[in-house]
Order: sequence, then C-alpha cells, then structure tokens
Amino acid sequence: MRPLHQAGRRLPEDVAVVGSDDIEAASCTTPALTSVRSPMADQATAAVHLLLGLIGGGPPSPVIMPSELVVRESS
Repeated sequence: MRPLHQAGRRLPEDVAVVGSDDIEAASCTTPALTSVRSPMADQATAAVHLLLGLIGGGPPSPVIMPSELVVRESS
C-alpha cells in the first residue's frame, strides 16, 4: 500500500487492496487492510492428509476450505 500512496493513488478510491491470511497487522495499517481469513491449521492438516494419501498411492481428492472476507478500509 505504501508504493500506491507514494504514487499518489488513494485507497480505496483509486485502487482496492485485499490481503490474505488476515494477520493481526492488517487491522493496524492505514487504511486498515481488507483481508481474507482462512483456517491455517485446518489447511495444514488437510495438506498432510493429502500428502500421506498420495504417498500411499491414492488419488488426490479436492479439499474445499471455508474462508471469510474481512472488509476494512482498503476496499
């Protein structure tokens, strides 16, 4: 967001910015960063299960994880 500000762009009027993982710092930026919140621990667990299944010779299966859009000032 800093380079956009330095280039004279306004958030969110000129450019909307959305981050991922919704880290704690997202709410502390100016403007506060809109972010997608994902369950990191669940993603890691699913990745391990998928990897173990592949090692065991099984076919990969799709995994759909829930996510949440946390709307703040940057969009």
